[in-house]
Amino acid sequence: MAIPFPQIDPNAFVIPGVNLPIRWYALAYIAGLVAGWQVVMALMKRPALWGGVAPMPPKLVEDLLTAVILGVVLGGRLGFVLFYQPGWYLAHPLDILKVWEGGMAFHGGFVGVVVAGLWFCRRHHLPAWQIADAFALVAPIGLLLGRVANFIKPELWGRPTDLPWGVIFPVPDAQLCHGIAGQIDGFCARHPSQLYEAGLEGLLLGAILWTLMAMGALRRPGLLLGVFLAGYGVARALVELVRQPDAQFASDANPLGYALQIGQGGLTMGQILSLPMIALGVWFVVRALRRGRV
Repeated sequence: MAIPFPQIDPNAFVIPGVNLPIRWYALAYIAGLVAGWQVVMALMKRPALWGGVAPMPPKLVEDLLTAVILGVVLGGRLGFVLFYQPGWYLAHPLDILKVWEGGMAFHGGFVGVVVAGLWFCRRHHLPAWQIADAFALVAPIGLLLGRVANFIKPELWGRPTDLPWGVIFPVPDAQLCHGIAGQIDGFCARHPSQLYEAGLEGLLLGAILWTLMAMGALRRPGLLLGVFLAGYGVARALVELVRQPDAQFASDANPLGYALQIGQGGLTMGQILSLPMIALGVWFVVRALRRGRV
């Protein structure tokens, strides 16, 4: 009662001549950024959605994309270093530059985008709340593609499960797999938590945001940003309940790798970082509703 992990090559293709592999993960980042760029361009060409005046001219969107790319890459990498493995990188600082070995954190990338966006808005005298709403609309596209790429790699798998849709990832763990019915060659079935996140953070959250946009939400600056923050935070916190916690926090006394252990349970790093996002998102929603339409 389990699904064998499909044998998908993590390399989408290899550039001939130089033998350079192009991974699905990299293509997911590129596709998400390009799709977001095109969607924001289209939004800026429809001033009626914004109450009569779009917050920025379409010609500036390409420059904004450059700032966002830097924010995603630098913020995502530094977030992983600071939140997940500070001890290792303090001892091996040159490894921070080895982004090709993996190690990106969504919450760090989010902070990087915020910093880049605020800098860009201040430089070009743009309304930051409305630009943030445009970011919120396109973010689920990148999240959907990125989580599917996590599944293909594979990484960020879930905890062992006996549910019939459990996937047998190539991850041996005799201790955690004890008693799990679905096993193949010592590998046990696990929650496909990457696909749970793709569905919640990408498809469902995206559908909610675009439905609100169609109902005139862009005329309430900050509303879509708040819904995105709260929605992502709730989705991430829920999936963390079945996602395998980060190994660097695990120990004999804390085998499930809680970043904050409370009795026999605790909170993962993903949940800890998501809680302030939820609170901030709710505050943004209340603020936007109180201010009314533009």
